[in-house]
Amino acid sequence: MNSEILFYILIGIIIAKYLFDTYINALNSKHFKDIIPNELAGVYNEEEYLKSQAYKKANYKFSLISSTFSIITTVIFFMLDGFAYVDNLARTISNNILLITLIFFGIIIFASDILSLPFSYYKTFTIEEKFGFNKTSRKTFALDKIKGWLMMVIVGGSLLASITWFYQQTTTNFWLYTWALISFFTLFMNLFYSKLIVPLFNKQVPLKDGDLKNAIENFASKIGFKLDNIFVIDGSKRSTKANAYFSGFGSQKRITLFDTLINDLEINEIVAVLAHEIGHYKRKHIIYNLLLSITLTGLTFFILSLLVGNLTLSQALGVETTSFHIGLIAFAILYSPISEITSLFMNALSRKFEYQADNYAKENFNSEDLITSLKKLSKNSLSNLTPHPLYVRIHYSHPTLLQRILNLKK
Repeated sequence: MNSEILFYILIGIIIAKYLFDTYINALNSKHFKDIIPNELAGVYNEEEYLKSQAYKKANYKFSLISSTFSIITTVIFFMLDGFAYVDNLARTISNNILLITLIFFGIIIFASDILSLPFSYYKTFTIEEKFGFNKTSRKTFALDKIKGWLMMVIVGGSLLASITWFYQQTTTNFWLYTWALISFFTLFMNLFYSKLIVPLFNKQVPLKDGDLKNAIENFASKIGFKLDNIFVIDGSKRSTKANAYFSGFGSQKRITLFDTLINDLEINEIVAVLAHEIGHYKRKHIIYNLLLSITLTGLTFFILSLLVGNLTLSQALGVETTSFHIGLIAFAILYSPISEITSLFMNALSRKFEYQADNYAKENFNSEDLITSLKKLSKNSLSNLTPHPLYVRIHYSHPTLLQRILNLKK
C-alpha cells in the first residue's frame, strides 16, 4: 500500500472516531430531560433533578469542546509531520535505539498531557466545584500530576524499554516475550496495586471496630468467606463521590471502602454493597476478566509483530526509515477499530457480571438494601437516570440503575 494512502487512512480513522463519538454523545444528550421512570421515583426531588440535568449538560459541553480541541490539534500535528519532527529531535539527542524510543514517547506523552492540563484543571475546579463534588486542593492536584509523571517515567519507561529491547533482540518473536512481561505485570498489579500504588495517592486504614465491622464480619462468616483485609480510603480528599471495590485474590484479596460511602449509607446498605463486591469474587469474575485481558493482549501483540516492522507504516508518518516507535503509533491507530469492537464485548460481559453480582447480593443478603444504596449513590453523584440505550451499549460497564433495580425486583 502507498504510504500516502495509508496516511489518509490513519487520519480518516481518527476523524471517524471523533464524529461517531460526537454523534453518540449528542444522541445521549437528547435524553437528559426524559421523564424519570416510576421505578426510580424518589431518587431526585424536582430541584435535585434540575441540578442533575445541569451537571449532565455542563459535562456534555465540556466533553464536546475538549474532544474538538483534541481532534484539531491531532490532525494539525499529523499534517505538519509532527511525528517525523519528534523522531528527528530524539535522534539528535541519542544514537541508541532504545533511548530514542523512550525520548520519542516521553516528548509525545508529556506534550499531550500539558495540552490537556487546562481542561483537567477546569473540570476539577470549575465543573466539579460548581456542583459540590470537588474536594481536591490545588496542592493535591499538582502533587497528583507530578506523581503521575514519575509513575509514567519509572513504570511506563521500564515497560517500554523492555518491549523495545525484546524487539531489537528477537524482531517478529518479540510479541511472545512482551506478552509474558505484560501478563506478569497485569497479575502483579492485580495482586499488589492496593498495597503499592494506592498509598502513593491516598491514605488507607483498616476499618475500625464497631457496628459496621461487626455487620460485615457476621455476613462474611454466614457465607463462609474469609475476609481479613477491610480498608477505608480517604476518597473525600478529592471528591464527595462514593465508591467501594474488591481487589486481589487468594491471600491478597481485600475490600476497600471510600470514607464517603460510609458517610452516605446505612450499615445494612454498606453490607449490601459489599455483598455485591463479594459476589464478583465468588463468581470468579476477577479471574475471568484477568484471563480475557491477558488473551486479548496476546492477540494484540501478535498482530503488532506482523505489522510494526513494515516500512510503509513509518513512511506514512513522514519517517523514511523503519522505526519501532513510529510503527507502534501507526499500528495503534489502525488497530483502534478492532479495539472498539473488543471494548463493546468486554462492556457487555461486564454488565452481565454486574447482574450476577447483584443476584448474589440478593440471594445471600437482601435486595432492598442494595436498591436503596444504589439509589443513594446515583443521587449523590447526580447520575444520568435516562441514558440512550446505544450509549449504554457502547460506554457502560454497568447496567443502568433502572435495569439493575428491575433485575433485583424479579
